[in-house]
Amino acid sequence: MKVFGFAGWSGSGKTTLIEKLIPRFVGAGLRVSLIKHAHHTFDVDQPGKDSYRHRHAGASEILVTSSRRWVLMHELRGAHEPTFDEQLKRMSPCDLLLVEGFKFAPIPKVEVWRAATGEGMLHPNDPHIVAVASDAKIDTRLPVLDLNDDAAVASFVLDYLKLQ
Repeated sequence: MKVFGFAGWSGSGKTTLIEKLIPRFVGAGLRVSLIKHAHHTFDVDQPGKDSYRHRHAGASEILVTSSRRWVLMHELRGAHEPTFDEQLKRMSPCDLLLVEGFKFAPIPKVEVWRAATGEGMLHPNDPHIVAVASDAKIDTRLPVLDLNDDAAVASFVLDYLKLQ
């Protein structure tokens, strides 16, 4: 399983870029999965649903399954957040595991950067960033990819991972 990440500040365009890349990777015949690091307050459940009611009643894990999908929700209830490596072990085998967030995970990644976020760049302090995708000119020793050219970004990732 090849692992490749996309890191950047909120509002930089990571999700939009990944959303465009996934069909390209799938179209190349790859089985693609994704790990996304979210804000601590996210919730995939809906108030009023049975699973929500059971979770709020105190259940530690709830597995919801159907003929089309399944999801396992695990409440930490004060326990530490699992590490990136611990989360990797939970993933089913695939050809390409994309990672959104986890800014400082020790995996190859593209930094997605827009000046409009008002944030500094990550790559000067992260040796695992192998390229920068941006909508601006950037002075860096790393390859700079056009953030709006998802075909070029997909090609870079596939070349980097030797998947084409």
